Amino acid sequence: MLPVMLRNSWFPTLFDEFLNNDVMPHNHVTAPAVNVKESPEAYVMEVAAPGIKKEYCRVHINDDGNLSIAIENKMEHKEEDKKQHYLRREFSFTNYQQNYTLPDDVDRDNIAASVEHGILTVTLPKLKKEEVKVSRQIEIK
Repeated sequence: MLPVMLRNSWFPTLFDEFLNNDVMPHNHVTAPAVNVKESPEAYVMEVAAPGIKKEYCRVHINDDGNLSIAIENKMEHKEEDKKQHYLRREFSFTNYQQNYTLPDDVDRDNIAASVEHGILTVTLPKLKKEEVKVSRQIEIK
């Protein structure tokens, strides 16, 4: 028979008491979800950024030639009503920055980005391949 560990929510364990206090705040930090699509003309990245304004997004090519995406969620400080106070606050605002290595066939000069409906869309057009003509006249010797 295996021992069963019962937990009574009225008496938290010493472990819970140590970890769940104000000295060690809960940080639930996750990176935004990213979708990448490919077509014959371009790659398209979609970064989930719900509620973000385009002013808080930065997309650029860094010194190493990689795509850098940064989202700075700036919390606006508002005057709080002195008649009300928070009993609990769970809203958190975090910043995100990620570098992506680009494929060799991306036209780095024509990358475009837009924000719509909480999605940052980055379009990475592919370089146009010059078609080599196969037909030619063969000299007879």
